[in-house]
Amino acid sequence: MSAVSSRTGRSLVLLAPLLLFLIGFFVWPLFSMMSQAVSDPAVLRLLPRSAEVLTDWDRKSPPTMPMQTALMEDLKAVDDDQALGDMVRRLNSARSGFRTLMSKTISALDDTANPPADLVSIDKRWEKPEFWLAIADALSPLTDRNLLAAVDLGRNAAGDIEHLPADRSVNRVILVRTFWIAALVTLACAGIGFPYAMIAASLTGWKRDLMLAAVLLPLWTSLLVRTAAWFILLQEKGLINDLLQTLGLIDAPLPLIFNRTGVIIAMTHVLLPFMVLPIYSVLITIPKNLMPAAASLGAPPWRAFLRVLLPLSLRGVASGSLLVFISAIGYYITPALIGGPGDQMISSIIAFYATGSANWGMAGALGVVLLVATLLLYSVYARLSTDEPGRR
Repeated sequence: MSAVSSRTGRSLVLLAPLLLFLIGFFVWPLFSMMSQAVSDPAVLRLLPRSAEVLTDWDRKSPPTMPMQTALMEDLKAVDDDQALGDMVRRLNSARSGFRTLMSKTISALDDTANPPADLVSIDKRWEKPEFWLAIADALSPLTDRNLLAAVDLGRNAAGDIEHLPADRSVNRVILVRTFWIAALVTLACAGIGFPYAMIAASLTGWKRDLMLAAVLLPLWTSLLVRTAAWFILLQEKGLINDLLQTLGLIDAPLPLIFNRTGVIIAMTHVLLPFMVLPIYSVLITIPKNLMPAAASLGAPPWRAFLRVLLPLSLRGVASGSLLVFISAIGYYITPALIGGPGDQMISSIIAFYATGSANWGMAGALGVVLLVATLLLYSVYARLSTDEPGRR
């Protein structure tokens, strides 16, 4: 018993660095991202008195004097400019005009020589319940606002979920575009990868090794280097257009860069190994005498392929397709460098929210949407990769 415990202890010690690495660089970032998507403490942290008073408000009538007094006291007590900026940014995203309203109100409250009697005397907009509704809705430390906005949904004044107006509905379009581009790349990889894997599986010796090395070579090269190479090749004066014009196949350069075509070409090249290898691993397990047996029974080559080889290789095609699709929906560098404004995928929008507008809530919410889609697809991939060929 002690020997078993000793071996278990040594195993845990050996696994400890790996577990710490996974927790620090995988579990904790995921948890932080998901918590940012539902966390909303920016307003409650600075307006505690307003939070107490607004619980008795009916959300329809004009603001009462205690509400105005509580908000003025909260704003006077703020001494953190960064926290104030976060609060104003949060409120302005819920109700346009809060940035100028808060700036004017804080300036008036700082004037100790002529202190305002109430907020309405500073700006008539404080009479409107809409601005107070934005504050009341932002006082909860947890919110589903970002998750709903990630799929172009929101809550109305009654608290019901509804679609956002057309001028604010962009995330769903970008999500659809992301899945569409990933689907096109998957189809392109399947169309190229399946014949390539068939040829590689039919060869032996150094010829097979050469074909496998050719498809593995992109995996040994930096993604940024491969994308930069396509950036050069696809230009109007690039190698591809020059070659086609030299051969007389085209009269003018083809538009191959800063559009959807260039994105598909570059992403297909990068992700092709993830399609070829699963298909190849299935094809080499299929007995080689099945196709000759079908031919001996009178089946032409195309019928033997459709009725024998293709059904047996669908497991590899499905696994490769899911692997390519999962990888494609998270791409950032290739669409950013090769595509145009209409070809940016959801990763570019996440980067904009995280670094461009410092809106970590929306960045986390879009990340959660992408994570859920990836996990669903990965569960299908895991199921296909663990199924026995004989069961399919």
